[in-house]
Amino acid sequence: MRTDIDHLPAAKQRELERIVAIIFDEFGTATENATGPRKGARILKIILFGSYARGNWVDAPTSANQYKSDYDILVIVSQKELTDRAAYWAKAEERLIRAYTIEKTLRTPVNFIVHSLHEVNDGLAHGRVFFMEVANDGIAIYEVDGSELTTPKPKTPQQALDTAKDYFEEWLPNAAGFQKVFRFCMAEGDWKRAAFLLHQATESLYQGLLLTLTFYTPYNHNIAFLRSLAEGLDRRLYGIWPEAHRSERAMFQKLKEAYTKARYSKHYKISEEELTWLGERVEELGRVVHQVCTDKIAELEKAARG
Repeated sequence: MRTDIDHLPAAKQRELERIVAIIFDEFGTATENATGPRKGARILKIILFGSYARGNWVDAPTSANQYKSDYDILVIVSQKELTDRAAYWAKAEERLIRAYTIEKTLRTPVNFIVHSLHEVNDGLAHGRVFFMEVANDGIAIYEVDGSELTTPKPKTPQQALDTAKDYFEEWLPNAAGFQKVFRFCMAEGDWKRAAFLLHQATESLYQGLLLTLTFYTPYNHNIAFLRSLAEGLDRRLYGIWPEAHRSERAMFQKLKEAYTKARYSKHYKISEEELTWLGERVEELGRVVHQVCTDKIAELEKAARG
């Protein structure tokens, strides 16, 4: 695995150093009182993957939707228990968001996922495309000795086709089911429940796409993160969520917050007009996801036929 980031501008290299420092700082705080097996908790690798690793990032967007690449980070830890996001990583996530949105000490948004070394190596051994691409294209910006990744074992063409079809046939109908109940809640004037269901439809669409194309999706309900990963796989997904105006960006944020706030906060408010606009965007997302997935399955079918 590569370890150099010389292809990045000096400012980007300094940002990544700061990101690594924040991750270690907050992980150290979260584990300082650990006992038993967790007392030996360690970060084994921090890997930069995605567009900044490949060298095709977008940092000065000129398109109407103002797309901007995120840093995609995989943190590999010594034990599966340490992947618990609420227990060990929430503070790091908060600091990275604050550094980008408020303090402006980071000029690039950061998304990170956490897996144990066993989980990553298991993914490689079972030919999960996501982990294979991380292993092939990723850059280790921190690693300890003895934390080598196993040799990837790609699926056979038929196995890849069967796996992709299974995910597609499970997750796309799942999303359609949420949209169906969303429309019922709209007809009943149940705005908050409708918002939650629309969030679930969006999450299912992104997860279905990630699973169909890479056989992997993170255990995460953050649709902004899922969206970032999905948009990195196919440019047809860009522009589904208009971002030229603050009001449009706020609408996506309101949908993102619906997962928790629409169920538990009495202060969460959303209007019929906002839900109608969001519903149209999710319909378009579903159309594009369906097309991207069916194109991928057709490609896999061709490969399986030899």
